[in-house]
Amino acid sequence: MHESTLIDLAAIGIIGIACQWFAWWVRQPAILFLLLAGVVAGPVSGWLDPGALFGPLLFPMVSLAVAVILFEGSLSLRLDEIRGVGQVVRRLVGIGVLVTWSLIALAAHLFVGFAWPMAILFGAITVVTGPTVIVPMLRSIRPSERLANILRWEGIIIDPVGALLAILVFEFMISRSLGAALEHTLSTFASILAVGVALGILAAQLLGIALRRYWIPDYLRNVVTLAMVFGVFVLCNALQEESGLLGVTLMGLWLANMKGVPVEDILDFKESLSLLLISVLFIVLAARIDFEQMRALGWSALGVLLVVQLAARPLKVALATLGSSLNWRERVLLGWVAPRGIVAAAIAALFAMRLDEAGFAQAPLLVPLTFLIIIGTVLIQSATAKPLARLLGVVEPEPRGVLIIGANPVARAIGSALRELDYRVLLADPDWSNIRAAMLQGLPTYYGNPVSERAERRLNLIGLGKLFGLSPGSEMNLLSALHYQREFGRANIYLLRTGEDEIDVAHGKQLFGGEITYPRLLEMLEQGAKIHVTPLTDEFGIDDYYREYFKRSVPLFALTPKGRLRIYTTESEWEPEPGWTLVALVTPRPAAATAEAGESENRSA
Repeated sequence: MHESTLIDLAAIGIIGIACQWFAWWVRQPAILFLLLAGVVAGPVSGWLDPGALFGPLLFPMVSLAVAVILFEGSLSLRLDEIRGVGQVVRRLVGIGVLVTWSLIALAAHLFVGFAWPMAILFGAITVVTGPTVIVPMLRSIRPSERLANILRWEGIIIDPVGALLAILVFEFMISRSLGAALEHTLSTFASILAVGVALGILAAQLLGIALRRYWIPDYLRNVVTLAMVFGVFVLCNALQEESGLLGVTLMGLWLANMKGVPVEDILDFKESLSLLLISVLFIVLAARIDFEQMRALGWSALGVLLVVQLAARPLKVALATLGSSLNWRERVLLGWVAPRGIVAAAIAALFAMRLDEAGFAQAPLLVPLTFLIIIGTVLIQSATAKPLARLLGVVEPEPRGVLIIGANPVARAIGSALRELDYRVLLADPDWSNIRAAMLQGLPTYYGNPVSERAERRLNLIGLGKLFGLSPGSEMNLLSALHYQREFGRANIYLLRTGEDEIDVAHGKQLFGGEITYPRLLEMLEQGAKIHVTPLTDEFGIDDYYREYFKRSVPLFALTPKGRLRIYTTESEWEPEPGWTLVALVTPRPAAATAEAGESENRSA
C-alpha cells in the first residue's frame, strides 16, 4: 500500500512536468494538457482516485496550493505598471470585467439554471485570462506589437484582480449562508474583509521590513516567505473563516509594491514552486471530474461557452476600445482571443469543495462548467486565432530584433550599436546595477532572470528574432540558448565566449570570431574603444578598411544595402562589399601613431 502511494505520487509529478514540457514544445498553454491528462488518469482510465489517494488531506492540500498560487500571482503585480498601461488595458480590466462578469453570470443562470448567487460566483471566476495561457498563444499567433502588449498586460493585471473579485463574491456567499439576517450577513462579510486585509498587510509589512534590512539570511528568504504565506492563510481562517485567500492575495500585492524590498529571488522560487503545484494540482482536480456531472450540465452548457466566446468578449472589447486608435481588424482579433486559465480552474475547484461542505446544492457543477469553459476557449482560440490574424493582416512582420542576455558594458555597447542601425533590442539581466545603467542609456530592458517563469510571462518577444548571449557567465548564456532555442531556432542563437572554452555548435554560433571573448571586449571598452559605423564605397573598400583598422578593431556586424544584418561568427564566409556598412569596436589610435600620422600630413601639406 505504501509503495503504491509513492508510485502514484511520483507518477503525478512526472506526468505533470511532461505536460509542461510538451506544452512548451508545441507552444500551447500547459493547462490544456494538464487537464486532459487528469481526465484520462481519473474518470477515463480509473487509475487515479484523488479522494482515496489523499483522503482527508485533499482539501487542505488544495487550499494551501491555491494560496501559494494566488500569492505568487499578486506578488508579480506592481501598481506603477498598472498606471503605465494604456487606456484600452485599463478599460479591459475595469468596465470590461463588469461587462464580462454580468453576461457570463446571466448565461449561467439562463442556460444551466444556476441560482443567482452561484451564477454570479461563476461569472467572477471566469473573467480571468492570465499570462500562463495568453503568452504561449501570442508566441504562436505573433500579432502586431500593439495587440500583443494589450493582451499580455490584460492577462498579467486581470489575474490577481479577477481572483480577488471571485474571493470577495465567494466569501459574501458564505457569510450570507451563516445567518438569515441581513445585519449578520454584512457583519460577517465585514469581518472577513477586516481580518484578511489587516493580517495580509501586517504580514507583508513585517516581512518587507525584515527583507529590506537583511534580518533574514539569503538562504532562508524563500522558506521564511513560504512559511509566512501558510501562516497568514491559516491564521486568517482561524480568526475568521474563509478570509485566508484574501489575506495571502493582499499580502503579495502589498509586498510587491513596498519600496526597496528585494523580491526577485522570492519570485523565482515561488514561480518554480507554483509550476510544480500547478502541474500536480490540475491533474488531481481534473481526475475528480465526474462525467455524470458533465451530463447533468447538458448541451445547454455549450450555450454558456458560446456567450463567453461570441458575446461577452466582443462586447467587452468594443466598449474598451471605443475612441481608441485601434482599427477594426485589430479589434476583431482582440475580441476573439481570451482563453481562460489556471486561476479560474484552481479557484473553481477549491470553492466547489467549500460550497459543497456549506450545503450549496449546485456546487459540484461549478468545476465541470469551469473546465468546459477553459478547454473550450483554449481549443477554439488555439485552432483559429493564428489563421484569423493572418486573414485580418494583423500579424507581426518577420522578426528582426535581438534579445540580448546581459546588460553589462559589452552588452550595452552592442545593444546601442544595433539601436543605431534601427534594430529593436531588449537587454535582460538579473543585476539591477546593469539594468539601471542600460536604462540611463535609453535601452529597453527586462530586470530579472531571463529563463525564469516570470520572464516566460512578462518578457515581450514580439519583433525579436535573434538571441545574443553576452553575459560574462557562460552558464547564463547556455541556459538562455537552450531555453529560447525553440523560440528563435538554433540558427539565430549567438553566444560570446566567456573564457578559453569553445562554444558548442549544438547550442549556437560563436560570436565575432574564434579569438574574441567577453574579457577581451570588456578590456577594449575600458581602454576607450568605441563603436564605429563605416560605410564601404568603391574608393574605400574592405581592403582599405583592414589596412586602417585591422589591428585595433573587432568587426561585429555588417549591414547590406537592403538592410539585412550580417553577424560576424566563426562560421562567417561572406565578405563586405561596396555599399555595405561595417560596424566594429575600434580602440583609439596609439598616441605615437597619431602624432606620426599628423606629422606625415603636415609634410604632405
